[in-house]
Amino acid sequence: MTQDSIPTVGAVARLIQELNRLPGIGPKSAQRLAYYLLRAPEEEAKQLAEAILSVKQKTRLCSICCNVADSDPCATCRSEQRDRSQICVVEQPQDILALEHTRVYHGLYHVLHGAISPTEGVGADSIRIKELLERLKDSQIGEIILATNTNLEGETTAMYLSRLISPLGIKVTRLARGLPFGTELEYADDVTLTRAIEGRQEF
Repeated sequence: MTQDSIPTVGAVARLIQELNRLPGIGPKSAQRLAYYLLRAPEEEAKQLAEAILSVKQKTRLCSICCNVADSDPCATCRSEQRDRSQICVVEQPQDILALEHTRVYHGLYHVLHGAISPTEGVGADSIRIKELLERLKDSQIGEIILATNTNLEGETTAMYLSRLISPLGIKVTRLARGLPFGTELEYADDVTLTRAIEGRQEF
C-alpha cells in the first residue's frame, strides 16, 4: 500500500464503527480488524466484501425448515439419507451447525428464528411455529425434539410447543439436562451436545 492510497482517518473510523456493530466484536477487536484489513492486499479485502454481499444476495430461507440456505428446499430437506421421522426444533440457524458437528443426529430440522419472550414483545406469532405445525400434517413425523436454549425464553417456547404438539399423538422430547440452564446451544461443546441428544427425555 502506497502512501497515496492510505484512506482518510474518517474511512478507518467508519470501518471500526461498522465492525463494532457485529456481535462479539468490542471496540478493541474492531480496531484490530480494521487495521488488519487496512494492511491486507486489496484482493483480500475485495474477496471479503464480495462474500458479505453474496451472503445477503444469494441466501434465502428454506420453505420447509426455515433454515438459511443457497437453494430451496435446502440440502438437508432434500437429502434421502436423513431420518424423515424426526424433526429437531432449534431457535437459530447456527444451532444446526452445532448439532451437525456432533454427527449423532441424522433427522430433519426446523428453525424458529427466535423464542417466545413476552417481556421483549415476542409472541408465538412472531416466530416460525405456524410453519412447523404445517409440517406435522405429514404422517411420517413420529418425534419432535425440542432443542431450544436452556434459558427462560427457551423453556417457555419448549413448553408452548409441547402443549401444541402432544395432543397430535406425536412424541415430544427435550434435550437431556447435560446442558446447564442458561446455555445457548451454539456455544455448547460437542461432548455435552452429544450426551444431550442421546439422553433426550420425553417432554
